[in-house]
Amino acid sequence: MFEFKLPDLGEGVHEGEVLKWFVKPGDTIAEDAPLIEVETDKAAVTIPSPRGGRVVSIHGEVGQVIHTGDVICVIDDAGAKPFAKKPAESKPPETAKVVEPAKAATPAPVAAKSAEPGRPVPAAPATRKLARELGVDIRLVAPSGPAGRVTSEDVRAFASGSVSARPVAAADESVPAFVPGAAAVPFVVVEPLPDFSVFGPVEKEQLRSVRRKIAVRMATSMTIVPHVAHIDDADVTELDAARLRLRETMKDKPEGRITLLSFVAKAVISALRAFPGFNASLDPVRQEIVYKRYYNLGIACDSPKGLVVPVVRDADRKSIAEIAASIADVAARARAEKLAAQDFQGGTFTITNIGPIGGRLATPVINYPEVAILAMFRVEERPVVRDGQIVIRKMLPLVLGFDHRVVDGADAARFVNHVIARLQDPIRLLVEA
Repeated sequence: MFEFKLPDLGEGVHEGEVLKWFVKPGDTIAEDAPLIEVETDKAAVTIPSPRGGRVVSIHGEVGQVIHTGDVICVIDDAGAKPFAKKPAESKPPETAKVVEPAKAATPAPVAAKSAEPGRPVPAAPATRKLARELGVDIRLVAPSGPAGRVTSEDVRAFASGSVSARPVAAADESVPAFVPGAAAVPFVVVEPLPDFSVFGPVEKEQLRSVRRKIAVRMATSMTIVPHVAHIDDADVTELDAARLRLRETMKDKPEGRITLLSFVAKAVISALRAFPGFNASLDPVRQEIVYKRYYNLGIACDSPKGLVVPVVRDADRKSIAEIAASIADVAARARAEKLAAQDFQGGTFTITNIGPIGGRLATPVINYPEVAILAMFRVEERPVVRDGQIVIRKMLPLVLGFDHRVVDGADAARFVNHVIARLQDPIRLLVEA
């Protein structure tokens, strides 16, 4: 009997949530055939079977979190072809230690594709073990196996220096970069929680996948970024009237559902062009500000698994109707949990629309490593003073959260003033759009 333990998933990922089993007890499985699909906090990963044989038992219900080293499957591999012992596996450790793949490797492009950013390198546990024994960074090994898998032969060839390293994929920008020596936050000590059950009944829920990712990103943003919020109101009486007229004329067209959010998005693009510091990121390691000359808007969406921020790309090149259609598309796919990993990448500025849910005001958390986020709230009819007279107008509360390391309060005021000026002058906004 072979007990298969959850292997090291790589890139610091040591646990995952069971999404799907491809087998059940009693089934026969071939070596390298899909065994289980696991969702980490980065992506869903399909793990192949390391042995062929009859599945005796599986361990881990769908939705359960399993950890590296847990026995997840027992396979009766009697009669199955055993693993062939490779010559390199019998080498003494001393021989393996003298191998320096980093020096032997030349970072020249090869035919093999780079690993997708943020995803573990597909390889069998035995191959990973061999790579560790030979001191090989498996991420640098060009795969030759089925479905882009790294084989033991690939590792040995790399260790011998007979093949070149493959290009290392760019880091997943959704994951905060590791900064040696800077991980600890002074004066921050996380103490264990007390036992709440001594005061009354409690229920516990494992922090999983998307919720865990949200927790990491929020804690990172609030720990690293000095947040400041700037609050103001936009009089959208004329804009809302124009929007409703536009919707009526376009009601029979697919892109006819023009929302207030799409106008705000266009006004934000205009402000980002005028104040590029809000479309930037601060690199604390290189101590430089990275100004982005493209405009990809993150749209905060409520999904069954929690808050997600898919990206509307090249929003500056889209009309208001096209932005409305793009927002409707990502929001629908967020609700249906159909968003792909690339849908979350490349955002430069985030908008969150709290209006449909309610609430007066709130301070949004910056979607790190972006510099700012704009929250819009429910439009209210309020009495305001115009030309010495009290009149009822439709007012849109706006809250801009920004990184005070990059931009100042005066910049934030000018940015919001710019947005408000466009929203209060719909003709100008439409002309600029």
